[in-house]
Amino acid sequence: MEQTALINEIRDNIGKVIVGRRDTIDLLLAALLAKGHVLLEDVPGTGKTMMAKALAKSMDLKFSRIQFTPDLLPSDVTGLNYFDQQESRFVLRKGPVFTNILLADEINRATPRTQSSLLESMEERQVTIDGDTMPLEEPFLVIATQNPIETAGTYPLPEAQMDRFLMQLSMGYPSKEEELAILERFGHTNPLDSMEPVCNAAQLAQLREQAVHVYMHPILKDYMVELVQATRNESKILNGVSPRGCLALFRAVRAYALVRGRDYVVPEDIKTLAVPVLAHRLVTARTFGSQASASDMVTEILSTVPLPTEDWGKRL
Repeated sequence: MEQTALINEIRDNIGKVIVGRRDTIDLLLAALLAKGHVLLEDVPGTGKTMMAKALAKSMDLKFSRIQFTPDLLPSDVTGLNYFDQQESRFVLRKGPVFTNILLADEINRATPRTQSSLLESMEERQVTIDGDTMPLEEPFLVIATQNPIETAGTYPLPEAQMDRFLMQLSMGYPSKEEELAILERFGHTNPLDSMEPVCNAAQLAQLREQAVHVYMHPILKDYMVELVQATRNESKILNGVSPRGCLALFRAVRAYALVRGRDYVVPEDIKTLAVPVLAHRLVTARTFGSQASASDMVTEILSTVPLPTEDWGKRL
């Protein structure tokens, strides 16, 4: 398939900068094709910013970065109208949110008021400034980062905003072989500087349209809903996955199947996407002074909900 060759070319192009991390790249591409946003939770220095820039360059998309700090204002994100004395009128200065790929670095360091300035743009693909609503250019992807270790002076994202992220991912540390390859690759030059695009916005729009038409067997839809329902019936989980989370998983697994070179969904797609898409949407109960891991809860549910067998590529 032509789209498979294009996706492979994008993945290989990003791989010229990012050593390893094929699984993370595939999930990031799936989020982009599914019109979702990604929360990267990792310690500094693992390549989150490099990944976002490589993705933007590979697709010839506009890239913006915001360093979230406690004194950042909502207008620093969305923009504002200011009075131009020479022209004697108010002029709109657009903020960095008017882009294709927005890196919201250390998003949990900003105040809740500033964090919420991204809600409208993430959900509705538009920005309202002084009563005027302006649509954002497609594609629009927010890649937010936060440090899971250093929590002093941070403001945890509320459940409503966590639910806006299609996936929560972690790149993790590289292996010894990968770290040696990083030293070789970045020893003299930065490969990001010489990266050339292999895709454009029009081709990306076609890939997104293809993802919508990826086939999902009715039995797999039933299995996916069973997983979501199980999160609402687990005693260790205070708040289960919402219907919006179920729709997010539906979009994500179809896009991931396309990234993996198929026009139909298989059970492994759902199992691979369950933790990244569902875990961050859960509120788990505290027992004996410790909080159960949401990822562990989703993994446990995957092991308890029976998976039926069928010819998943067969259309009914």
